[in-house]
Amino acid sequence: MRCTRWRRVPLDLAKEAREKSTARYIDRAAQCQLSAHDEGEHFGLLTDTGAYGTALWLRWHGTDEAELVVLPDCPVAAPVFDGEGCCLFADHAEQHTWEDALEEVSCTS
Repeated sequence: MRCTRWRRVPLDLAKEAREKSTARYIDRAAQCQLSAHDEGEHFGLLTDTGAYGTALWLRWHGTDEAELVVLPDCPVAAPVFDGEGCCLFADHAEQHTWEDALEEVSCTS
């Protein structure tokens, strides 16, 4: 199950994200894409960076200030023929997105 924590993207970070991306629109809020957890850092996907294999993420911890981070994509794919790739970043904690059997997880949701 995916984490249920959300964070508003501060206006200054939304502007910076648009400058670092080819996307013209950045969501005003981001949901943590990691597996359900209460402790530690949260990561919300904002957009691709335009560079192959990287994405721009919003990182926050509790009520601390959020920051933008560019992280490489997770290279792990499901161990089946034509396995779905993980939609998270390299070296993320917990399970890969395709391991979540409790809900359908899409890279675009």
